[in-house]
Amino acid sequence: MSDSPRFVVGSKDFLFDGEPIRLLSGALHYFRVHPDQWADRLAAARAMGLNTVETYLPWNLHEPEPGRHDFSGGLDVERFVALAEEAGLFVLLRPGPYICAEWELGGLPWWLLRDPDMRLRSSYQPFLDAVDAWFDVLIPKLLPMLTTRGGPALMVQVENEFGSYGADPDYLTHLRDVLLRRGVDVPLFTSDGPEEHMLTNGLVDGVLGTVNFGSRAEEAFKAFRGHRPDGPLMCMEFWCGWFDHWGERHHERDPLDAGATLDDILAAGASVNFYMWHGGTNFGYLNGANHGAGFEPTITSYDYDAPLSEWGAPTPKFEAFREVIAKHLGEPLTEDPPAVRLAGFGDVRLTESAAVLRNLVSVGRFDQPPTVEEAGIGHGFAVYRASLPAGATTLRLPVVHDRAQVLVDGVEVGVLERDGEGDTVALPPGGALVEILLENQGRVNYGPHLHDRKGLLGGVLVDGVALTGWEVLRLTEVGKIHFGQQTGGPVYRRGVLRVDEPADTFVDLPGFTKGVVWVNGFNLGRYWDRGPQTRLYVPKPVLVEGANEVVVLDLHPGDSDTVRFMAEPALGEPDVFRGSLG
Repeated sequence: MSDSPRFVVGSKDFLFDGEPIRLLSGALHYFRVHPDQWADRLAAARAMGLNTVETYLPWNLHEPEPGRHDFSGGLDVERFVALAEEAGLFVLLRPGPYICAEWELGGLPWWLLRDPDMRLRSSYQPFLDAVDAWFDVLIPKLLPMLTTRGGPALMVQVENEFGSYGADPDYLTHLRDVLLRRGVDVPLFTSDGPEEHMLTNGLVDGVLGTVNFGSRAEEAFKAFRGHRPDGPLMCMEFWCGWFDHWGERHHERDPLDAGATLDDILAAGASVNFYMWHGGTNFGYLNGANHGAGFEPTITSYDYDAPLSEWGAPTPKFEAFREVIAKHLGEPLTEDPPAVRLAGFGDVRLTESAAVLRNLVSVGRFDQPPTVEEAGIGHGFAVYRASLPAGATTLRLPVVHDRAQVLVDGVEVGVLERDGEGDTVALPPGGALVEILLENQGRVNYGPHLHDRKGLLGGVLVDGVALTGWEVLRLTEVGKIHFGQQTGGPVYRRGVLRVDEPADTFVDLPGFTKGVVWVNGFNLGRYWDRGPQTRLYVPKPVLVEGANEVVVLDLHPGDSDTVRFMAEPALGEPDVFRGSLG
């Protein structure tokens, strides 16, 4: 630890080694990028003129089960920060515990919801106890990264946009003190929107405040100064793009419009963090969801219309921002970002199949259908199985979170969705066994609906009477599926992609409705013909020379048995907006 900190918060400026410094930062989430591509993404940040990179730390990935921690592979945050330092970048760390980020449950672990009385993001003691135990593991890993210990991390965030959620100063004070007691001795900061209630409820005594917005910089900074008249200005989240939900059009923002707001931020003498600078991908089942007029799950791509695309290529926004940054630096920026090669590999016929309902693992028996949290299934899919009474004619699911595919004796009889138009399906005569394939489409990550438990929350009624005697099963791991030529209901399909030279690519699924894709066991995420996204990104490091295994979970099998690997993305028809959607 140094005798005097290298980075301090001055009365008007940030100071590094006693000299004013403006932070030009970009949000880059290591957990949304293949780890073999971290170095290229960080080099691109330097090429755009950034001197800092910012990342959240997702508690739910690092502690998937209570007491079991994972900092390996794509979760090796220590390696990510070391690579940032090698690239000449400072780092901003945002450990939450809540991160939002359009990430499943805002980064909070699903298993917290096993407690029926849980109050997330509050002074509820069991929640604080879980946070404290997590920080006991996490913070010692972060301390060597801090500038006070010779690392590149300048600041650490306390919670995230709490002013948008509630009013609990004791909770925020607890988190501040938790970090301080565990040795975090770089400046702490909060970030909140510019609305009055957000700043009132989100700022913390003794902690630097920052403000988040996408437009109207002068107004936002004026509102912030009404609460914090002194100290450096920083837009911690400059919303230069936006994210997409299934069923929407793809959001894009005019680069010149975004560039004009950036110019306003820098002209005010403020520091900035682009959110997102590089969005990456919601691989696997970890996308979040919003709940406004209804339930809105986020798509697999987190491209965000960011300056650096989902596949790592500079966009027109990259060039527009670089010009503005160069103007304020007073010097040209001429370094080129690393090149990205996209390739198409053609059609792959999926010649083998396996019935999903024959590749299951039982997790327990229950009188009434439990939530998936009670059953111990964190993400993705669960199967509820029960015997039907003789003569049953209708099945009703009053509350589905989020999508229920109902099968009787292996044949689909209906699909019910959260916020769907109906909650009842007709049962065929003589049906004996009902199986309900339940999809958790991502827990809500923002707002008052955060406590988003999944499952058949209203029970199951057959002809108006509660159906009892349930077995709950989870899907077999993809590497343990028994392939043959099984049919009936949802299926896995498998084929082989042959590659001479790996490159970034995109898998297209013509004729497929909904499901999930794996390449060499790597879960690329969900597809859905609802759009806007119709192709999934395949990072180059996932592929190998020669044979590559492709597995598709096909929830609604039709005649299609071929997927295509294309050289171009397909994120959907754009809906171009100006200013902020936040």
